[in-house]
Amino acid sequence: MKKVKLIILSAVIGFSGKAQSSANSAPTRTIFAYGGGFTKAFMQYVIRLTKKENPKVCFIATATGDNPNGILGWYTVCEDLPMRPYVQKTYVASYTELQTFEEKLLSMDAIVVGGGNTLNMMAIWHAQGIDTVLKKAYKKGIVLAGGSAGSLCWFLGGTTDSRPKELSIVQGLGFIPTSHCPHYHSEPLRKPLYFDNILKGKLAPGYAIDDKAGIVFENEKYNRSVAMDDQNHTYYVSVVDGKVDEKMLPVTEILK
Repeated sequence: MKKVKLIILSAVIGFSGKAQSSANSAPTRTIFAYGGGFTKAFMQYVIRLTKKENPKVCFIATATGDNPNGILGWYTVCEDLPMRPYVQKTYVASYTELQTFEEKLLSMDAIVVGGGNTLNMMAIWHAQGIDTVLKKAYKKGIVLAGGSAGSLCWFLGGTTDSRPKELSIVQGLGFIPTSHCPHYHSEPLRKPLYFDNILKGKLAPGYAIDDKAGIVFENEKYNRSVAMDDQNHTYYVSVVDGKVDEKMLPVTEILK
């Protein structure tokens, strides 16, 4: 009888220990940053990154002031994809919303941030507490994605056209502890200014992305690069021996 009790006790302890270990394992933190606007190919890739069937994917359009045309474009891109598209507006009134920002965003499988005015977006997020909600979403393992302002926001900072006259430096959420430059080859002023800011120490070394390319980061580390064709690439830009060093990163997949 004692032997039987020991076997049962061992089995219970073993099962309990395994369950405890599984419960304590942290989810993978994933960010998919692409250089330009959202496309069907990029959204298909976001769906894959969630590793779920028919995932819930929410679009945040703060950077364009919740522009209706941008929101319509989002639904148009997503209409025949195996996902459930949502939109989180930030220009809202309490009586129009059934959920808080936290309740809605933390119920998603992925969150996609659109392009536009990065500086204004960051200020509104801070005022509304959305920056804190996004940090919770990131730690929870909800896939975060976006291009232009929607990619710049995840990094320490980079340059933005959010102010009059010339590009200026803007700070991001810092989930990825490097700088970032979107629109790397499509906007001629971006690359030389990015080089200059990194060389002078105004920006940390970081990742530059062409409009139709993207980078997947897992747990704050570079994981892989993808692109929509062989003309778009991703890069790591740093300073070596007092000079700017630009390394093109290998593309692991062409998205269709």
